[in-house]
Amino acid sequence: MSLIEEIDYGTPRSKSETMVTLTIDGNQVTVPEGTSIMRAAMDAGHQIPKLCATDMVDAFGSCRLCVVEIEGRAGTPASCTTPVMNGLVVHTQSERLKKLRKGVMELYISDHPLDCLTCGANGDCELQDMAGAVGLRDVRYGYEGENHVFAKSHGEINAAWMPKDESNPYFTYDPSKCIVCSRCVRACEEVQGTFALTISGRGFDSRVSPGMSESFLGSECVSCGACVQACPTATLTEKSVIEIGQPEHSVVTTCAYCGVGCTFKAEMRGEEVVRMVPYKDGKANRGHSCVKGRFAWGYANHKERILNPMIRERIEDPWREVSWDEAFSFAAARMRGIQTKYGRDAIGGITSSRCTNEETYLVQKLIRAGFGNNNVDTCARVCHSPTGYGLSVTFGTSAGTQDFDSVENTDVAMIIGANPASAHPVFASRLKKRLRQGAKLIVIDPRRTEMVDSPHVKALHLPLMPGTNVAVVTALAHVIVTEGLANEAFVRERCDWAEFEEWAAFVAQPKHSPEATAILTGVDPKTLREAARIYATGGNGAIYYGLGVTEHSQGSTTVIAIANLAMATGNIGRPGVGVNPLRGQNNVQGSCDMGSFPHELPGYRHISGDAVRDQFEALWNVKLNPEPGLRIPNMFDAAIEGTFMGLYVQGEDILQSDPNTKHVVAALSAMECVIVHDLFLNETANYAHVFLPGSSFLEKDGTFTNAERRIQRVRKVMSPKNGMADWEVTIALAKAMGFEMNYSHPSEIMDEIAALTPTFAGVSYAKLDELGSVQWPCNEKAPEGTPVMHIGGFVRGKGKFVVTEYVATDERTGPRFPLLLTTGRILSQYNVGAQTRRTENVVWHAEDRLEIHPHDAEQRGVRDGDWVRLQSRAGETTLRAELTDRVAPGVVYTTFHHPDTQANVITTEYSDWATNCPEYKVTAVQISPSNGPSDWQKSYDEQARHSRRIAPAEAAE
Repeated sequence: MSLIEEIDYGTPRSKSETMVTLTIDGNQVTVPEGTSIMRAAMDAGHQIPKLCATDMVDAFGSCRLCVVEIEGRAGTPASCTTPVMNGLVVHTQSERLKKLRKGVMELYISDHPLDCLTCGANGDCELQDMAGAVGLRDVRYGYEGENHVFAKSHGEINAAWMPKDESNPYFTYDPSKCIVCSRCVRACEEVQGTFALTISGRGFDSRVSPGMSESFLGSECVSCGACVQACPTATLTEKSVIEIGQPEHSVVTTCAYCGVGCTFKAEMRGEEVVRMVPYKDGKANRGHSCVKGRFAWGYANHKERILNPMIRERIEDPWREVSWDEAFSFAAARMRGIQTKYGRDAIGGITSSRCTNEETYLVQKLIRAGFGNNNVDTCARVCHSPTGYGLSVTFGTSAGTQDFDSVENTDVAMIIGANPASAHPVFASRLKKRLRQGAKLIVIDPRRTEMVDSPHVKALHLPLMPGTNVAVVTALAHVIVTEGLANEAFVRERCDWAEFEEWAAFVAQPKHSPEATAILTGVDPKTLREAARIYATGGNGAIYYGLGVTEHSQGSTTVIAIANLAMATGNIGRPGVGVNPLRGQNNVQGSCDMGSFPHELPGYRHISGDAVRDQFEALWNVKLNPEPGLRIPNMFDAAIEGTFMGLYVQGEDILQSDPNTKHVVAALSAMECVIVHDLFLNETANYAHVFLPGSSFLEKDGTFTNAERRIQRVRKVMSPKNGMADWEVTIALAKAMGFEMNYSHPSEIMDEIAALTPTFAGVSYAKLDELGSVQWPCNEKAPEGTPVMHIGGFVRGKGKFVVTEYVATDERTGPRFPLLLTTGRILSQYNVGAQTRRTENVVWHAEDRLEIHPHDAEQRGVRDGDWVRLQSRAGETTLRAELTDRVAPGVVYTTFHHPDTQANVITTEYSDWATNCPEYKVTAVQISPSNGPSDWQKSYDEQARHSRRIAPAEAAE
């Protein structure tokens, strides 16, 4: 193995379809119009020296190292900023050019430290490479570094010198090594879109400055790593590289955080990760990253990770470390004993959206074929199950319609109930780039999120009251229909016209007008009408939505309403449009695809279908139960009733993530065998009897499927620290229970998936290695996948319009609970925090806080930073207040990343009418001052500490 080297063409690729031919160093080159001479030369195999140019950002032309000669033109233009033209004759090397380049390099080196042998970039320094490329052998101006290299100059304090900034936990900033090429500044602006960096001063006094000469940690920097990646010297360097050294080989793999599915090069020394570098050929991220994927992978080596299997008779007992065989035997005996005592349907399992497709497939196979029932569910139950239902009803398939590249063709983006800047930051950066190019943005969200007002982007914000999504989307439809803005030609050709007419008559009713619904939604009617007109008439309109849509009692209804809106305006079936759910976890789409719902086999085919079941029974050599099994909420209810007593949980922390924590505690406490398969003793493990240590994404082979249906390889870069990959653990547990599954590699599991799942029929590891990734459906009709769905027609045939009546949630505010709580995520943390809390990301978010409007805080005597009691009908907790006008009066907001807070002790059991997805986003609460943790938090903490005891290993005789 060796390092995977990516070609840097110096300037971005031109998208023009018009071709231009020129001559470079005697060779004819044909490239798209708009291509720079630098890139054209690289295409022809001629690397022109450069320092300020890189193909991730636009040409800048400041370093003057890339100068060339063009016959018939005076001077020596910069090749990075000079576009090609037909007939140009370019020379990249001459005596004059050599002299100019050496002179430029001399100036750079005269004011640069010459500590190359001990420098963190030694072996990976473009300045060093370019000095060699131009033949620099001496510097006429000396090496004293008069400007800013040394802290002292001629025995005196050097006022121009700046100390190294090590405030950021992941990288350092050494101003003495900066050549002011501006690549970091441009990457922050053009790639990330944060605009956190600038160049202060002029001439020799120029410096890269985070914010107003702040530290990197104290500035607006979001630690995406784009500046570090762009830096051609050691000015910005990963601390891991400084500590470990330069990597010696790399492996391409996929990030295990959110549903964007970024591709990375894991750069290694032996089996130690040196750094994760975003891969430019990654089709989801296109070479960009966020703080989590780029830097927050250290949890894999955290001291709290459990590496040995453990068992205990009762949850009050300390854990006892045992061998794998003993753990599997204990677990199997317990689960079989429960079935003997309570019946076949008394046990079940929950698959993981953090594990691979292959591992998820095996868990549902174990439950259906090994347990003999369909009691399998997944975390999508509590996040995007309404997406599966709503899009299946209207379009005929349970997934988003576009790829992420589609956003480059979007003219109007509507974001509903999502905050991509925090939860899907790489996609947010791509969207913001398009917005800076002139696309318009509509945000429908109770909070003023980061997307509403970011640098050079101003959204039209509809701050609705939590729980009124259906009313708002129906009001948008009202405007479109009553003002004649619907795309009648599209609807007549692609949709059921009679159903459209019924729907149009419904939304056109006066009670659905923006003016009539404003009393419910709190949205200004003029703003809502403006939003509807922009979406319907602004060109390509794309809707992106998140958990703020699905986690409601009318989650499925809202998804259907969104689909109606897209069909009515013709915004389906081409690049730049569509309905796009932003999936929360790295493989939540895949876990659904793999048959993790109790009523569906892989490929979203109902378990009751005889023909479908026959296929699986023939290959699995077992008779399957045709009856749908229990959903997660049903499992909890049945456990408390005493009829569901055994649960296998792979890679999910249901105690922290599911609603009404006290109800979950009661259910888990009632069970006689809970098996937790995870990296850490999570909150669910407090009530477990068996702990099977898991493997991280760095330690396994497999695939993830991201939010755009993209299937990507996950590649093992190190041996599993626990000794077994997760797919091997599930196979061994199945064997202990008497059900044999024989696979020697995950590729064989994918072959079985492809044989049984029509949308995956053309997927294989060989194809993924060849193409990099594919988007399902991938079959004979689409052998290389399907980037955009529903081109020319819907999967179900005709698009289906469905009437969406607004029904208010049963969760109401009143005198006791006058405020509405909604929840969400923050950039630096992920889901329940099991991974990110065990990295340096805690420096940005060490605790969950409650956002409250200053008006509501003043009425309750609460100041910023005060401890407050947060109480609902379900329970109470305490946390500190953060006063902000990002939330409207009457609305409060918090995150759920820290178990100390246990925000879900507040949320109720109200759920979506079609899928049982919990209503996390609407909880009536009251806020009052507090002195610290509640009694419940104290007792919970005491139980958790007691439960996590591990008995000392017995000494060998």
